[in-house]
Amino acid sequence: MLAYSIDQTANLLGIEAEPVQTPYAEVEAMVAAVAPAILRLPSEDQSSPHFVLLLKSNSRRATLIAPDLSIHRIPSVFIRNALCAPVEAVSGQGIERLLEDIGIVEGQRAQVRNAIFREQLSAVQIQAGWMLRMSPGTSTVRQGRHARLWRPVVVILIADLIAQLLLLATWVVIGRGVFSGLFDGALLWAWALLLFTGIPFQMLTTYAEGQLATRLGSIIKSRLLYGTLKLEPEEIRHQGLGQFLGRVMDADAVELLAIGGGLEGILGIVQLFLAVGVLAAGAAGATHSIALILVILLTIFLAWRYLRENLRRVNTYRGMTNDLVERMVGHRTRLAQEQPARRHLDEDRELENYFHLSQSVDRSWVILSTIPRVWMVVGLAGIALEIVSASHPPALLAISIGGILLALQSLTTIVAGVHSVAEVLQAWTQVGPLFAAASRPNGKPSAILADQDTSKTSETKQPVIAAKEISFRYRERGRVVLQGCTLNIFSGDQVLLEGPSGGGKSTLAAVMAGLRVPESGLLHLWGYDRQTIGGEAWRRRVAVAPQFHENHVFAETLAFNLLMGRQWPPTNDDLERAQEICRDLGLGHLLEQMPSGMQQMIGESGWQLSHGERSRLYIARALLQGADLMIFDESFAALDPENLERALRCVLQRAPTIVVIAHP
Repeated sequence: MLAYSIDQTANLLGIEAEPVQTPYAEVEAMVAAVAPAILRLPSEDQSSPHFVLLLKSNSRRATLIAPDLSIHRIPSVFIRNALCAPVEAVSGQGIERLLEDIGIVEGQRAQVRNAIFREQLSAVQIQAGWMLRMSPGTSTVRQGRHARLWRPVVVILIADLIAQLLLLATWVVIGRGVFSGLFDGALLWAWALLLFTGIPFQMLTTYAEGQLATRLGSIIKSRLLYGTLKLEPEEIRHQGLGQFLGRVMDADAVELLAIGGGLEGILGIVQLFLAVGVLAAGAAGATHSIALILVILLTIFLAWRYLRENLRRVNTYRGMTNDLVERMVGHRTRLAQEQPARRHLDEDRELENYFHLSQSVDRSWVILSTIPRVWMVVGLAGIALEIVSASHPPALLAISIGGILLALQSLTTIVAGVHSVAEVLQAWTQVGPLFAAASRPNGKPSAILADQDTSKTSETKQPVIAAKEISFRYRERGRVVLQGCTLNIFSGDQVLLEGPSGGGKSTLAAVMAGLRVPESGLLHLWGYDRQTIGGEAWRRRVAVAPQFHENHVFAETLAFNLLMGRQWPPTNDDLERAQEICRDLGLGHLLEQMPSGMQQMIGESGWQLSHGERSRLYIARALLQGADLMIFDESFAALDPENLERALRCVLQRAPTIVVIAHP
């Protein structure tokens, strides 16, 4: 209940509270990195727990907020010792006697004692509390400001600008020596000094780029994952495996290319503006500046054409990939039922179209990639004319050469960045909906639903679910699936819902579970509507085991697949309860066969489960959620009579209120 209350309170405040559990040996590192956080200190009286609100922390000191909102700074080791005190006390007396028996002197006992603790307690997990963090659905600008992304950006721009100015100065020194014919030792030393001076700034730029990539990458990853989890079922129901695979691959591309290519593009544009100014101050002056501006305009046009054609090619490629993955999944059906002469007609036609689009894109890229060379020819031609005229001093000629080389470097960077932009744009068509879904409103609750006393509610006859005149349709102006549906389900009820296929049984289950919002009517859980207590609290109180084809075994441990609806990582009580329910459902032999027991990897890449074992796993998963109402949607259809009787007996004994959906 405490974890639920903290989670709901954090939801009210628009933040997230993530449970923190860490091995004994890593508690010190956890305390240094977990802030801001709520840490629960061990207490003999479990009804009156002690908490520490950790504001900031590092390896040496921690900043706490007292109940009177005053700020206190203490050594971080104090918090670490308080968290570890109960587990150390269990074996501490025996260790003290051991140290006395072997004659360890008093000054060395603390070090030896800590070493023994680290060895003996290395596998012990410490339940530390809850780490507080900003919701990934918060605007990216606000998250970037909170993560102080502006600091590495400013460092990158300033350091790179200084490095470019130093590089330009080296070319001025070389040009002055060459054109004046006085390239003596002093100029050589000045050139070397300028080169070595630029190295620290280049290193600083690289370091700042790494900091920016780490922070921005974390924001992008968390937001994409958060947006994925907020997609509505209908948004992904009709997508194939190929489309999901494309989304995953493009998500990585957005992160890598947006950070790397974005930085290169920004630095290239800064260098380009600097080059225009340098050329204006050089020998050719306005001629070189105008020529560079014309080259920039040509680059923009060619880049736009390349991006447009590349996007067409990528859309075709993505469609081919989706079809290929779907055909690979169904290859046995195709071999058995499809006519051999027609198996590859569509593939050949799609490949031919893709080949022509690829040729067009390659031609556009070849033309675009020649822009730096075109500029080099134009710039050197201007320098040659100035040298022939001999109307400018050597210093101005040297400045022009430096500007030409700087513009060449920036154009090369920008052209390379166009390729990254093209890949980001093509990936964004897949990832963009996930990124946008993260900002959807959560529907913050205005009240926290407390635990219900079922004996009391049975006396007052307060229904768990009360529905009145519920109507629902999947699409606007589509067929009405539910119309005028009214029902009350009280605590302790055992409801059997029968009907033909397509009659709306699963839709009603999804509406009662909070997975779908009714179009009209009233729907209450313990007397509260969904807007009052929030969607997450609703789904926590009403658990549903979907139909077999819509349920899934994740490529994870058996414990994760069973307890994913409870807090994670699980407690020992959670694991014991999961094993007990598995044995009641007839899965005891499965636990005995698995070498790693509850920690055995299962799923497509692990231990393979039969159809019936999967069905019982789904039943156990729903039971372990501990919900007030449990809905089983055709969960018993795949079981043989013996296991069906066992599963029904387990469900009837453990579920406080149930709805079973079945065919007549």
